[in-house]
Amino acid sequence: MKHAETVTFGGSGFDRAAHIRTDASALQAEMDHPRAAAMLLWRGKPMVQGPGQSNLALVPLKHPLLSRGLGHHVPDPIYLGREEDGSPLFACDISRWEPEGQDISTIGQFVDPSLQHHPAFPDDCVFVEIRRAMVRLSPRDAELMAMAKALVGWHEIHPFCARCGDATVITHAGWQRDCTSCGGSHFPRTDPVVIMLIVDGEDVLLGRSPQWPVGMYSLLAGFVEPGETLEAAVRREVFEEAGVKVGQVGYLASQPWPFPASLMFGCIGHATSREISVDRNEIETARWVSRSEMVQVFAGEHPDIRPPRPGAIAQFLLENWVADTLD
Repeated sequence: MKHAETVTFGGSGFDRAAHIRTDASALQAEMDHPRAAAMLLWRGKPMVQGPGQSNLALVPLKHPLLSRGLGHHVPDPIYLGREEDGSPLFACDISRWEPEGQDISTIGQFVDPSLQHHPAFPDDCVFVEIRRAMVRLSPRDAELMAMAKALVGWHEIHPFCARCGDATVITHAGWQRDCTSCGGSHFPRTDPVVIMLIVDGEDVLLGRSPQWPVGMYSLLAGFVEPGETLEAAVRREVFEEAGVKVGQVGYLASQPWPFPASLMFGCIGHATSREISVDRNEIETARWVSRSEMVQVFAGEHPDIRPPRPGAIAQFLLENWVADTLD
């Protein structure tokens, strides 16, 4: 495995057992398995447990709570696959549950520090925003969390057929939606995004969005457009956002990013110009930062730059660029 595959959400070799999804009898056998378990999602937040909320909480699939259809758009369990010992794993959405007397005011915000506890589970089991939990989880738990959040999120915003507008039904164990009116089939979408380590000698290009916390900078990023290569997207996005021209482009690493359904392609680009001209409709500001300054940033000693969020591919790429360990 390349070092690049150790990025958060980078995958752990989990067996998704896709052949089970279309086999009704095999799927039922998985649901009836004595070790069948489920991870729970509440309004996009997974349930975790343990000291520091460092473990994904799994509950028996036969738990009484899961028979009530508590999901808004996903009433039945989604089949995720099998653990190494053959234990089937599912994802269950319980977003219709209302946590009485608990703080939900920050749900959906960029920073959500709140925790919610369902009374049916032990006290150390809480629902947490994924950005807070992702760096504390094992690669396996992080992969399951990203997979489940992206799938449930897709179902929430795709209840109707894009061809005829009629309601669709969930099929293939949660991995497809079919329209009984026009026969259309719809699949979970993943949006490709390039995120760029743009370098010029010992300097790297950073930018910031006006919505971010004060002092937070990151790498430039943008969606790949139809009919566009990754390399072309890197050059276009950097020029559009910062006015910097880019020559040679290479691939470094990828990261599933379930906010809501992106796949981040980490690329390195070599600048052929240095003058910055920011499009303020895209970003707030951009600047060249030296490798020695980035050492200060990661040490928490830079006067006005905070590092990217831990667990994000931007931090992964920058840390490895500083350490000269990109592969």
